[in-house]
Amino acid sequence: MKGRIAIWTVVGGLVVGLWSMYLFTVQGEQRGFVSVLLDLTCPIAIARPHPLSIFVVILANALTYALVGLAIESIRRPIRRPLNV
Repeated sequence: MKGRIAIWTVVGGLVVGLWSMYLFTVQGEQRGFVSVLLDLTCPIAIARPHPLSIFVVILANALTYALVGLAIESIRRPIRRPLNV
């Protein structure tokens, strides 16, 4: 389970990295589907009006994905009870 949560955390960091590369290459402000997708995949992007360091954004998104991964893996993991023989 620890490995899966680590994968969730790495994916959260990669999402921010990929969005950063995309937004640095695109001219102008994004609207519509792209901004909705950005808000869904990178919740810290809601704080856009406030200047944030890229490292803070990566850390916040990685922690968010780690918490989501922990919740999903906890629900998904079957309950293993010892058999009473």
